[in-house]
Amino acid sequence: MKTYGYFRISHAASQDEERQVVALKEAGALVIRGDKITGTSDFSERPELTKLLEEMEDGSLLIISELSRLSRSFIGMVNEVSKLLERNIQIKTLDKRLDTTAMPKEITMLLVSILGYAASQELSALKSRCAEGRSIARNRGVKFGAKRKFNKYQVAEIMDKRKQGLSYGLIGKALGINKSTVQMIIQREQGAVGIGGGA
Repeated sequence: MKTYGYFRISHAASQDEERQVVALKEAGALVIRGDKITGTSDFSERPELTKLLEEMEDGSLLIISELSRLSRSFIGMVNEVSKLLERNIQIKTLDKRLDTTAMPKEITMLLVSILGYAASQELSALKSRCAEGRSIARNRGVKFGAKRKFNKYQVAEIMDKRKQGLSYGLIGKALGINKSTVQMIIQREQGAVGIGGGA
């Protein structure tokens, strides 16, 4: 029985990839792959897991730290486990909640259903807390998203082109900046946010 290991880490610095890899090796995994994906993601894109599952053959064993590494939705978890069992691929989790080599399929699917429901509830609560946190932050004036910084020379060029009579759109095309950003910079520099006009 060839043993494979799969890990998932988020982009957060607190996630320890090395720790998971060491644990999988100690559990006997010979081939190990992993994806970086956020905890609230629907897991729609996991290239390393896809490669791993394609490599696995009949009679293989997949080791993961916990079942939620395969999916965090009830339906997703049940489907993933069902497909693996149909291929005669066994699954073992390091948290010891699941070991398909030691239980009949009926018990396995019952346990997976329970774990899948719990994972779905946890994910729903996580998304809700994130949305609530973002809402509170917005109400406090926090703005999300990466901000592009423009130096004084770039700003001067924008203002110079505006003085030449160029529209926001033409300035943006010339400098590779979207129209709304050009408008925002010009209005800020003029100290008159809200000035209209100019296409």
